[in-house]
Amino acid sequence: MRHLALLRLLLIPLALLPGLAAASAGESHLDLTRHWVGITAIVIFVLAYLLVMAEEFTELRKSKPVLVAAGIIWGLIGWIYVRHGMPHAAEAAVRHNLLEYAELMLFLLAAMTYINALEERQAFDALRSWLIRKGFGLRKLFWLTGVLAFFISPVADNLTTALLMCAVVLAVGGDNTRFIMLACINIVVAANAGGAFSPFGDITTLMVWQKGIVDFWTFFALFAPSLVNWLVPAAIMHFAVPDAQPTASDEMVHMKRGARTIMALFLATIATAVAFHQFLHLPPVIGMLTGLGYLKFFGYYLKKTSALDAQRFEAHGAPGDQPFDIFERVARAEWDTLLFFYGVILCVGGLGFIGYLALASEVMYTQWGATPANVVVGLLSAIVDNIPVMFAVLTMQPDMSLGQWLLVTLTAGVGGSLLSIGSAAGVALMGQARGKYTFFGHLKWTPVIALGYAASIGVHFLVNGAYFQMAP
Repeated sequence: MRHLALLRLLLIPLALLPGLAAASAGESHLDLTRHWVGITAIVIFVLAYLLVMAEEFTELRKSKPVLVAAGIIWGLIGWIYVRHGMPHAAEAAVRHNLLEYAELMLFLLAAMTYINALEERQAFDALRSWLIRKGFGLRKLFWLTGVLAFFISPVADNLTTALLMCAVVLAVGGDNTRFIMLACINIVVAANAGGAFSPFGDITTLMVWQKGIVDFWTFFALFAPSLVNWLVPAAIMHFAVPDAQPTASDEMVHMKRGARTIMALFLATIATAVAFHQFLHLPPVIGMLTGLGYLKFFGYYLKKTSALDAQRFEAHGAPGDQPFDIFERVARAEWDTLLFFYGVILCVGGLGFIGYLALASEVMYTQWGATPANVVVGLLSAIVDNIPVMFAVLTMQPDMSLGQWLLVTLTAGVGGSLLSIGSAAGVALMGQARGKYTFFGHLKWTPVIALGYAASIGVHFLVNGAYFQMAP
């Protein structure tokens, strides 16, 4: 995960903070930025995020500290508003944040269930075994895993994509630590870049789309900048990849019955979500949950015809003895991640309601300007998780052109590639390839990745210049 610098962003303006505003009869909002409630809220958020950062060492799930922090922050806000005779102002604000979270959570739950269903049907295992059997050379495999990571992550999440490609690299690379290191860096950069040009590719792009700021098809204007973001470092790293031919494996994995149908239903679900949003002006989550219904009906069919799985096993040796259970797929969703999103959104929403995000917006988007601010957002997302960073920007709602909104979507999506801890994909691969893909190994190539980051921004201004004249 990406971790720390939003805290710095929130603390920078403290020297400029005004005192607590008096609440007149017509006021509906208090300025708590210098009140002890506001300062306490920042301290609580900092402590919670420090615990999130230390998850690898403490083994304390990241959702726990932010859940408690969110409750304390809003409890303090509610208490001070009640004391000032404004009990419903905080209630309305927290309900607004809760609604935003509910849309995001239900959307992700549907998508995660599909991904888990495909994993259970061994679709990803079959792809991995096919790649291993082909006996590609290390340089060819370096490019192939990068290409697949770039093009799978816009549909599946970048974490699942990175783990799948890393499994291939580990199986083929063996003890070749240099190849595994370079291939893992390439996969992380490719997965993050691929997710930046699709509303479904990253949580940040999903939030921007659900907010209605960027049209579904407009995201694909980021394809060329995202491609450059990956290609520049990949082309340079290519020459460092060992030019060797590993031994091919004869491992054979067959997909379970219904895997291809689930893929088709997933695409139909995405189409439903897009259609609901584009043509009916309904929240895309309604389309996603409707699509989840498609999977539930098909799961019912698989369960009722489970006898066919035994026949398939006898005929092809393909596993199929366990009947498909849709609710088991739902249960296997990343609930810690979903609850972490709740805590982060409520914490950042609370700090915004206190008044800190308005101050940060003034410093960044008024004093610095939109372009420097959006570039810095990407750099921050290499340290902090990009979700609180993007949610903070969306809460600020700076007055920017469509081109600038596309820019911040791009930088928040790809900025995490600068460090191995800057994205969920990087953190997961450090665990999967422990000792072979490391923080300092990635850091060695950070200047090359930064070159791709800068090049992608330049390409965005070059090819998407017209969007900078358009309102979102």
